[in-house]
Amino acid sequence: MTPGAGPRTIRITAGAVSATAQLNASRSALSLWDALPIEAKAQTWGDEIYFGIGIAIAAESPRATVDMGDLGYWPPGQAFCIFFGATPASEGDEIRPASPVNVLGRVDGDAAVFKKVRAGTPVRIERAS
Repeated sequence: MTPGAGPRTIRITAGAVSATAQLNASRSALSLWDALPIEAKAQTWGDEIYFGIGIAIAAESPRATVDMGDLGYWPPGQAFCIFFGATPASEGDEIRPASPVNVLGRVDGDAAVFKKVRAGTPVRIERAS
């Protein structure tokens, strides 16, 4: 097994809300992992939390729609995104980012816990111990 190729678990804490998530094996996810910990202020767009993370990552198999609980990287805004429901761009039951995102991984359990997070809430992403 290649060193560092094992599961990469992160903890996302936004105010009183905390969840773990699993990063995938993409180059984008590895770039995020290498930059942790990251702290920012949450911004919201429908049922999405996003915030700039100051890392430039190229588009990597970007997706125009995502699944509930997906974590994404939005290249135009150098932003980390947590998707837990419809956005203003969604049609029907889909979850549609403002523009295609690199999917980085998934939240463990019910991502709807992030519905409680308001814009301006401090968010921290760190490696889970």
